[in-house]
Amino acid sequence: MSTLILIRHGQSRWNLENRFTGWWDVDLTEKGVAEAIAAGELLAEKGVLPTVAFTSLQTRAIKTLHLALEACGRLWIPETKDWRLNERHYGGLTGLDKAETAARHGDEQVHIWRRSFDVPPPDMEPGSEFDLSADPRYAGIAVPRTESLKLTIERVLPYWESAILPQLAAGETVVVAAHGNSLRALVKHLSDISDEDITGLEIPTGQPIVYRFDDAMTPGERRYLKDT
Repeated sequence: MSTLILIRHGQSRWNLENRFTGWWDVDLTEKGVAEAIAAGELLAEKGVLPTVAFTSLQTRAIKTLHLALEACGRLWIPETKDWRLNERHYGGLTGLDKAETAARHGDEQVHIWRRSFDVPPPDMEPGSEFDLSADPRYAGIAVPRTESLKLTIERVLPYWESAILPQLAAGETVVVAAHGNSLRALVKHLSDISDEDITGLEIPTGQPIVYRFDDAMTPGERRYLKDT
C-alpha cells in the first residue's frame, strides 16, 4: 500500500491573533513549532516515514514540514514547493481581525465568506499592503485577488493529479504539509465529501491525517495518525 500523510501547519501568529491570513506570509508561534515537532515524533513512533515531501510557498507550512521531518529523521528526503498548495486567498479580508470584521459586516456575512463553498470574499485592492503581486516567489504567477473554496480546489486538484498522485502510484510514502483550505480541497476529493459538508470540516493544526491506497490507487478511510 502507498501512504499519504497530510499535515496542516502548526499554529501561526495570525491564527493566534484571530486574523485572516490567506496568502500573507506569517511565521509559526512557539506552540506551532511544538505542534510540528510533535507531528514528526508521532510519524516516527508509528513507523510512518515519508519518502517524498510537498509543501506550499508559505513559511508556516515550510517550517512545519522541516520540523516534522527533522523529528522523524527524514529531513533529507526530496521536497517540492508549489504555490498551488498555498492557503486560500482571503482577498480584502487579509490582515483583518475576525471579530472586528464580524462587528463591521455582520456575523452572517462573515460566515458566508469563511464557510460558503463558492462565494469569495471581496477582492484585494491593488496596492494593498498585503498585495503579493510583486513578491519574487510568485514571479510569473497571476496572484489571485480573492478565492472561494471552490476556486482553491480548482488549483489544488490538478496539481494533485499531475505531481502528487504519480509519486503515490510509484509506491512512495508522501507527506504534504499545507494549509486548512488546500488540505480541505484534497480531503474533499479523497473522501468524496459533498460541497455542502466540506464547509463544516475542520483540519486541526499539527495533526497528521493518513490515507492508505490500494493497488488500484483507491484511497481508504481517512484516519488521524494518533488513532491508528
